[in-house]
Amino acid sequence: MARFTAKDLGRAALTAWQSGSASESQLAMAVRYTLTVLEELAPGRSVEVRVPPYAVVQVVEGPRHTRGTPPNVVETDADTWLSLATGSLSWDDAISDARISASGDRCDLSPYLPLLALNGAPNGR
Repeated sequence: MARFTAKDLGRAALTAWQSGSASESQLAMAVRYTLTVLEELAPGRSVEVRVPPYAVVQVVEGPRHTRGTPPNVVETDADTWLSLATGSLSWDDAISDARISASGDRCDLSPYLPLLALNGAPNGR
């Protein structure tokens, strides 16, 4: 029997989302997978990225936040996040269309986007 890694399952979930056939659990898996890729590309704890109700991560080097509302927050819905992660939506377009709520000096994630190549694998940087 084949054994699948979390990355395999994340890529499959992302493919299902891209084809428009993702179940709710696949949507959640795709969001978590892409946020994990972001954590690998932008390690740190100065920016909190929220994609409710699926996941929250802290990324980007800089001052670490420990209590209360973080000073640098990015929040968006799952479809917008996955569109950013795959490059089908630019950061600037998402900001100008108010599809992202972003606050703080470090909240610009555009240097890390898109996160993934067309096959769902992390982009080489």
